Amino acid sequence: MENIAPQLYTLLVFMVIGSIVAVETKNLLSAVISVSAVGFALSVAFLFMGAPDIAITQLVVEVLVLIILIRGTILLDNTAVETHRDTLAVVASLIFFGLLLGFGAMIFGSKGFPEFGEPLMRVSRVYVQTGLPATYAANIVTSVILDFRAYDTLGEATVLFTSVLGALALLRKDGKVKGEEVATA
Repeated sequence: MENIAPQLYTLLVFMVIGSIVAVETKNLLSAVISVSAVGFALSVAFLFMGAPDIAITQLVVEVLVLIILIRGTILLDNTAVETHRDTLAVVASLIFFGLLLGFGAMIFGSKGFPEFGEPLMRVSRVYVQTGLPATYAANIVTSVILDFRAYDTLGEATVLFTSVLGALALLRKDGKVKGEEVATA
């Protein structure tokens, strides 16, 4: 764990800077992009800490939230995209720079991976050896997901379900009340 500390500290500094930019900026679209950059950096941090399942969940939620927030931002403040083309170029440049930084961090972080063929996680050996006797499940994947890591799986499913419900609630068209359309202001 000591060999990944510099990468985690770099990601932490990036997340703190992104959070400060999100709080201090006056442009709503810039704040949304800064917050999403923090979420993507958190996903990469989960990868460095050896939690790919949590990283994937964070990435899915982050993409859904980014789509929802950008749609809401553009609907709320459409003049920023139409009149300030320089702002759009700056935002696109920041996105490109963030992606470039993320790919660089992944390449730099992948140098610490074990050699090909060497097991990445040694806990899987315990699951394979004790899976059938401890859980009586013939499928080892089922025994790991539903017995050994049941609370983790429940948490991930709850996060994904909640994010999908939130996306559906925000992306729906104007609501209806008892068959009558709601007047929008």
